[in-house]
Amino acid sequence: MNQKITIVTGDRPTGQLHLGHYAGSLRKRVEMQNSGKYNMYIFISDLQALTDNARNPEKIRRNLIEVALDYLAVGLDPEKSVIYVQSQIPELDSLSFYYMNLVSLARLKRNPTVKSEMKQKGFGDNVPVGFLTYPISQTADITAFDAIYVPGGEDQEPILEQGREIVNTFNSIYGDVLKEYYLITPDDIGKRLPGTDGKNKMSKSLENCIYLADEPDVIKKKVMSMFTDPEHIRVEDPGHIEGNTVFTYLDVFSTEEHFKKYCTEYKNLDEMKSHYMRGGLGDVKIKRFLNDVLQDILGPIRERRHYYEQHIDYVYDMLEDGSKKARLKAAEVLKRVRTSMGLEYFSDDELKHSVYCNVEDLPKIKNYEIRVEE
Repeated sequence: MNQKITIVTGDRPTGQLHLGHYAGSLRKRVEMQNSGKYNMYIFISDLQALTDNARNPEKIRRNLIEVALDYLAVGLDPEKSVIYVQSQIPELDSLSFYYMNLVSLARLKRNPTVKSEMKQKGFGDNVPVGFLTYPISQTADITAFDAIYVPGGEDQEPILEQGREIVNTFNSIYGDVLKEYYLITPDDIGKRLPGTDGKNKMSKSLENCIYLADEPDVIKKKVMSMFTDPEHIRVEDPGHIEGNTVFTYLDVFSTEEHFKKYCTEYKNLDEMKSHYMRGGLGDVKIKRFLNDVLQDILGPIRERRHYYEQHIDYVYDMLEDGSKKARLKAAEVLKRVRTSMGLEYFSDDELKHSVYCNVEDLPKIKNYEIRVEE
């Protein structure tokens, strides 16, 4: 029987999850979970969120349950995946500390993803140590579960590459203990979904998101205000597809079934694009179609979320049970790491006698006395 491949992935609890998360990761997670081919470890990264929110911990506590609700709403199933909270796995702290000794400060500062996020947040020289060492803690998050794949955007590759450097360094010193892992990106997009403003990636801080929990009227309002083609002033004007946010979203979310259901004059998106490019198709019509598509996708998600909002005790119990399961695996890996490093001083008989011979082999000493000078 083929052994299942382990996947680890998670999200920061700094707000509700949005369409960018769904397109970039959540949808793929549910698909992999339901395939039965993978061991899925999915966590809420509250410790990582604290690296730049330590002075506002209530934000993390408040949003932890929001992320858990979104997980359940999109179809992540605690019977099929281990869903847990990062801070409830103390073994990760030990692994992070061991890995810190294998990477230099200069190497951390050179990481392009970390540099970009430091600049975006305006830290300057006041960057929190925890934020700077994120590639190290992420390496612990992944190796603690013997993961092989990590779903994410292409911007995460520099951090994962640094993690692989740590893994390879550890294995070269202590033996073949840690598994090397790789990034897998969504099949349907090669970059993050842009925000509704068309100028940036979808981001909570930029307020250009469509949230999974948004009500129908809110979704419609956001869609109808989306950026399209600034040169497409009149309906009869030829329109541009590239850089047109509405068509970017339709590329990701629309199917031929949506056209059969909501826009029967076109068989598929290619026909709609052709009409738009030659002129005669207005922005309002394509926005209305996108709204229909998103309402179709987000409606069931929102309904499931409302159900779990009425059963919050179940959600917390799910997180607690998942954290206990995750700890069992992390403890197993940590013991393997400590043993390879020679740190299991009191339970490793081979270690005890690796320097000194067995006391039974020592010459017998008779009439031994301790004399105290008066």
